[in-house]
Amino acid sequence: MADPTIPVSVPGSTVAPVNKGELFTSFDVEAFEVPSSREEAWRFTPFRRLRGLHDGSATADGQATVSVTGAGDGVTVETVGRDDKRLGQGGVPFDRIAAQAYSCFDEATVVTVAREVEVADPIVVTLEGPGVDKTAFGHVQIRLEAFARAVVVLDQKGSGTYAENVEFIVDDQAALTVVNVHDWADDAVHVATHHIKVGRDSVLRHFAISLGGDLVRLSPLVRYAAPGGDVELWGLYFADAGQHLEQRLLIDHNQPNCRSNVVYKGALQGDPSGDRSREAHTVWIGDVLIRPEAEGTDTFELNRNLLLTDNARADSVPNLEIETGEIVGAGHASATGRFDDEQLFYLQARGIPEDQARRLVIRGFFGEVIAKITVPELRERLSAAIEHELEISGA
Repeated sequence: MADPTIPVSVPGSTVAPVNKGELFTSFDVEAFEVPSSREEAWRFTPFRRLRGLHDGSATADGQATVSVTGAGDGVTVETVGRDDKRLGQGGVPFDRIAAQAYSCFDEATVVTVAREVEVADPIVVTLEGPGVDKTAFGHVQIRLEAFARAVVVLDQKGSGTYAENVEFIVDDQAALTVVNVHDWADDAVHVATHHIKVGRDSVLRHFAISLGGDLVRLSPLVRYAAPGGDVELWGLYFADAGQHLEQRLLIDHNQPNCRSNVVYKGALQGDPSGDRSREAHTVWIGDVLIRPEAEGTDTFELNRNLLLTDNARADSVPNLEIETGEIVGAGHASATGRFDDEQLFYLQARGIPEDQARRLVIRGFFGEVIAKITVPELRERLSAAIEHELEISGA
């Protein structure tokens, strides 16, 4: 079940890993210690709002509902038990919540696109939360066999507390675009790990859109199974008063001649009264590791945050660890700030009222990410959602 290419450290060891890739991994929740705020991986996460997901006190008393539409010829949708040998091939849990989710789900949804099949329309996987005051755990696996091509929309909505592992396995010379939309209700707590495994000369375009929920924490981990993989991670998030939205990425360049590009953009609007419990808080951690054997790597990561009001906090930490000098390029950039006064002045000087000018700047800020989404219905939906957020802020 476990992937032998994934390094394993000693549980409970006080010695720091040699690098970000030396993660302890296990399917067993008891192999992990209860996390604390002293750990780098958890120092920004408010444990009191996790409803016991981190310490094992959360128990499954509800059920999330998964449905799949748009699966045509060459696409297989299965509901399987936890003994299915394919589960875990995309990656092994590397923190306690992911291991808890793996240990507690009853059934998993596996979507497989057959070899050389090109799916014309998006495959939509809709997940409905377990409901108010309910907790559930889940598992989804998306598999593209060699030379297949598909677009998958993972649409998550509803209420409750939900932890999950999602696997994306892209075999040799296949191409997958996945758009994950977090459109949760205001009460929802969602913690997810995305295990991404790309094959030889395969292509993955991964979009993470976080709009709703009380607390949402997403951890995508990318590993290359062979040379030539091409991965892009795009993100868009809009945090309102009281929301905590957290993205923690790790791209492990462990094969030669692979590429990665990361662009995440967020906007925040907190409660201007100054109530700290109503602060809008986002966290973006972007880790890129280039191992000694990953010659010919080309990578870049970018995070931009726009503060629309007071009482908003954006933590942005790009990290780049390079263990070989034989690379094409590597870099990162991060910036957090308020409106660009020059942009507003330029628009107002041409007769555009200030409120409309502010809206135009925000639309332009997110436009780069939205334009990359190939599903017209989703682009329209996201544009409408951003307009709704702007109405809330009064921008």
